[in-house]
Amino acid sequence: MRKFIAIIVLCTGYKAQAQFIIPTLKDGVSFKSADNTFEMNMGFRMQNLVEVDFAANGNPTTANAMVRRSRLKFDGFIYNPKFEYKFEMGLSNRDIGANDNFEANSGSSNLILDAVIKYHATDKLEFWFGQTKLPGNRERVISSQKLQFVDRSLVNSNFNIDRDMGVQVHYDAKIAKMPIKLAAAWSLGEGRNITNGNHGGFEQTARVEIYPLGAFTKGGDYVSSDLKREQKPKLAIGATLDKNNKTARTGGNLGGFSEDTSGNSFYSTLTTLFVDAIFKYRGFSFMTEYANRQGDIYAESRAVTGRNRFRTGSGFVAQAGYLFKNNIEFAGRYTTIKGGTNSRVRDADEYVLGFSKYFVGHTLKIQSDFGITTDPNNPSADPLPVFRFQMELGF
Repeated sequence: MRKFIAIIVLCTGYKAQAQFIIPTLKDGVSFKSADNTFEMNMGFRMQNLVEVDFAANGNPTTANAMVRRSRLKFDGFIYNPKFEYKFEMGLSNRDIGANDNFEANSGSSNLILDAVIKYHATDKLEFWFGQTKLPGNRERVISSQKLQFVDRSLVNSNFNIDRDMGVQVHYDAKIAKMPIKLAAAWSLGEGRNITNGNHGGFEQTARVEIYPLGAFTKGGDYVSSDLKREQKPKLAIGATLDKNNKTARTGGNLGGFSEDTSGNSFYSTLTTLFVDAIFKYRGFSFMTEYANRQGDIYAESRAVTGRNRFRTGSGFVAQAGYLFKNNIEFAGRYTTIKGGTNSRVRDADEYVLGFSKYFVGHTLKIQSDFGITTDPNNPSADPLPVFRFQMELGF
């Protein structure tokens, strides 16, 4: 931290060489060189969460409070605006994770979320190199700062493909004036910052998005709520196909490494399909996703049981909300997931009602939701009700 402060002092101290800018609360703090060869935008945010799990199935009511997320983010360009970069670091326990993969991380904490360089070859074509989110399901690619509920759905937590280290290509096109976005990625397939060797094969990802009603206002297709209050109906439809070859992690890019009692790895080639859509119009928003993941086990004579099982199966989620002119929003979400054969995923249905108050967009807001999770295979089982309250602050 002392080194970081020293760098800030140096950047702001040489007035002839750099500019120090604080444009608005939403834009964070910016540093820009006088000769326009360097720019850095710095931001920070935190989410403080209270969660209450009510008594069910004979268990007592429990309450927990935590710093759900705490992030430092830097982005900008160097040498030329064509060379962009993004660096994001997680500081909370949940950001770093339980660190079950301590050895795979070379015996260190997993702090880095994003570390990616982006080269704009043309106005429509970009090449990315580094660690960042893969072009997966919309709910995952939407920043955790810009969610409509306190957190993402069970579909995302069970089937998303998260972050990885590799190369990505992004291309914007048009067909008969209809915007189309294409993306492809080739990555290690291990998840973020696994430094102790490649445990399996590599991963390939491809995504296509179409915008039949034209582009959203200021990237609104990757913000859950309609904060821009689109004056014309806007719709985006996307699909992603991902193949993670011979992965040893139970979720492909996430989860623990699947091993038998002798330390031998289990492998599975996981193929994941996502189809998603988002619609917005004058404060109303609707978003839906479908996910399906299949896997082939390369365990030969060894049985895969318990925590070594892979996350296969399917899921569906739909959510809708309305933002009033006083920036208060009410929303509802329905989720259902179903595990595949010998899957780690447990069947569940979830119903959530949410409330949000936006003071400065997603930069300063409060959110709460109440959800009930049921077991579709056991109708007589007590539902699991959960209440969550979260406040987010950032710049």
